[in-house]
Amino acid sequence: MTTPVGPFNLATTFLRLRGSDSSAEPLHVTNEFWQRLMSGALGDFHNEALVTMHSYDATWPNWEMHPNGDEIVCLLSGRTTMVLEIDGREQLAELGEPGSYVIVPRGTWHTARTRQKCTMLFITPGEGTEHRKAG
Repeated sequence: MTTPVGPFNLATTFLRLRGSDSSAEPLHVTNEFWQRLMSGALGDFHNEALVTMHSYDATWPNWEMHPNGDEIVCLLSGRTTMVLEIDGREQLAELGEPGSYVIVPRGTWHTARTRQKCTMLFITPGEGTEHRKAG
């Protein structure tokens, strides 16, 4: 099967990166996307990563953790503070200029705190991702 070459926009088409054969697959974002992803309808993402782009104007309501790989979080616009829970303590990483990024180590709970609109790019090892409420 030939991979479509685009052009695409991460606002409407996410990207699956496969580790097994180094291929890329565009994933069209619909209203049902996250439900389909969480139900396994899009696969288990074993040795795969999901590339997404999201905009936020408030602190995340949840923490998340990826047990099967490091996550890259890159600021595209605005400002935000990434909060990583390492050895039971919060470590803050200020992202204040476009292109700045953090590497969230495998198994590290993390969230973002923001008071203004920001847009971020995520490269997420999706298999086994867990969430918990902030606060």
